[in-house]
Amino acid sequence: MTSLMNPPETAAGAKPPARFAEIPRWARLVLYLALGVGTMSLTRVLTGAGQLTAENTLRSAVYLALPIALAGLGGLWSERAGVVNIGLEGMMVLGTWFGAYGGIAYGPWQGVLMGVVGGAIGGLLHAIATVSFGVDHIISGVSINLLAVGFCEFLTSVSWDGASARESPSIPSNVTKVDLIPFLKGPLHDLAGQRRFFLSDLANAVLAVTTNVSLLIVVALALFPLTYFVLWKTPFGLRLRSVGEDPDAADSLGVNVYRMKYVAVMVSGALSGLAGVLLVYLFSSKFQSGQTGGRGFIGLAAMIFGNWRPGGLLVGAGLFGFMDSMQSQVTETSHALLVGAALMFVVTGLACAFRKLWVSAAVFFLLAAGAAWWYQVTDELPREIIPYFPHVTTLLVLVFASQRLRMPAADGKVWRRGGR
Repeated sequence: MTSLMNPPETAAGAKPPARFAEIPRWARLVLYLALGVGTMSLTRVLTGAGQLTAENTLRSAVYLALPIALAGLGGLWSERAGVVNIGLEGMMVLGTWFGAYGGIAYGPWQGVLMGVVGGAIGGLLHAIATVSFGVDHIISGVSINLLAVGFCEFLTSVSWDGASARESPSIPSNVTKVDLIPFLKGPLHDLAGQRRFFLSDLANAVLAVTTNVSLLIVVALALFPLTYFVLWKTPFGLRLRSVGEDPDAADSLGVNVYRMKYVAVMVSGALSGLAGVLLVYLFSSKFQSGQTGGRGFIGLAAMIFGNWRPGGLLVGAGLFGFMDSMQSQVTETSHALLVGAALMFVVTGLACAFRKLWVSAAVFFLLAAGAAWWYQVTDELPREIIPYFPHVTTLLVLVFASQRLRMPAADGKVWRRGGR
């Protein structure tokens, strides 16, 4: 009993060493980002593939990642309230069409608002089906995906004089682009041009997200810390998350479970609609059939990788966006990714060895050796492999990350007050 009341101290009264899990979450995120930048910088130095960390490549990665990340953020809101939202893809489709229509008819920001409202309407339909009528969440989501595609193609065929059922006219104007830190633009360009290890690559990364950036990107990025604050630092967020963990307990404490689910699913749809707007305004300046390309489903995968948290979700989407940006680099840059993959496998293997996960460490070291061998025996990756790089990367990440995941306890369950 005495030993329990007065545990022995370490030498010289020092505190026991802190575990990695006890490090603040923000510090761990900074460490992960530093490791990522350091790995890519070392890859650039070893292979001479300067385009790998160039400003334009990283900016392209950000543009490709954010629609996926916003769709995943929408899924996070919905699933934190206990509603599985497979319909993110369809809500993105609604966002693309209404965003394009509003941009053509009224102006760019009105188009953004209409796209968000279009996605929210899709979320409302999903909430009515799952929350009010108790329809299976997966069936409702798949139905919305199918209906959204057909509905938007029908609207396209009857709008703009029926010129096409597959695409709209181009939006006449776009959202303004700005420099967020203009006073640092010159020094950062100078540092990036010096080709220094880590520092130049970090300067390129900062330039990619702060110079010549669409205001839509700024709004989209701001939604991630805002979501974290609302869901984890406010009473409203606590109530919403409690609905996803134990709706009976939340109901017994006076929380309106149905209202919380409706709000969460509609916010989910609105975020997915904004993701669709990004696809229109950042890439094509028009609505096109098949424009989303499965990004809603990839957003769900990124959300799972992020363990239903905004920070991890953003990292997962960033990984996919970076790999997707490599599709246009089918020569030395894509080939150099094998070196980057080998280095990342080594780092992950060392982390597993540090935690005494010997089998996992051995697997990662073998993968590193395989990537290094592939780099040595080939001069260029086959072009057929490049389009599947993002998808293969996402699958690998999910496989290795799935051991530490914990979804909300009541996620996907139909709830009725009093068990009726």
